[in-house]
Amino acid sequence: MNSEFRIQNSEFSRLVFIALGSNLGNSREIILAALARLQKVSTTPILKSALWQTSPVDCPPDSPKFLNAVAALTPRADETPESLLEKLQALEKELGRAPKKILNEPRPLDLDLIAFGNETRSSPALILPHPRAHERRFVLQPLSEIAPDLILPGQTQTVAQLLASLRDRETCVPIQPATA
Repeated sequence: MNSEFRIQNSEFSRLVFIALGSNLGNSREIILAALARLQKVSTTPILKSALWQTSPVDCPPDSPKFLNAVAALTPRADETPESLLEKLQALEKELGRAPKKILNEPRPLDLDLIAFGNETRSSPALILPHPRAHERRFVLQPLSEIAPDLILPGQTQTVAQLLASLRDRETCVPIQPATA
C-alpha cells in the first residue's frame, strides 16, 4: 500500500476504526455500499483498506468465506461511541442483516466498532476497543494497511506488531482495492 494513504500517529486519537465483514449475498456490493454510507457520518473522506477474502472464524460448520475491510473515519464533534454504534446497527439492518439466530452465523453485513479514538467502554451494549480485534487476522490485516502504527487502547504493540505475532491458520487474501 502506498504510504501516503496511511494514517499518521498524531491522527489516531480523533479517528474511528470500523471493521466490515460479509459472507452472505453479494458481499462485494454490500461492503462497497456500506463504505459509501459510512462516508456520510464522517467529517473527512474515509480511509479504506483493500477488500480481503478470509476464512470464517468461530462460525457454524460450512459457513462461507468472508469478505472483509476496515475503514477509518472522523466522527462529528457530537458523536459518541454509543450514537455511532446505533448508526452502524441501523446500517447493518438496512443492508439486509436479520436478528441473530445462531452465534456468528452467515450474514450480509457485520460492522464492528474497533476503536473510537482513545475511548474505552465496558457495557452490555458496547466494549471498546473491540475485545478480540487484536487477535483476529481478518481485522488486523486490513487495519495494518491504513494504520500499521496504531496502538489500540489497552495494547502495547502496534497493529503491525500484533499482526506479525499471530500464529493462527486463518487465511486472508487480498481481493481488490475497496474503491474499485
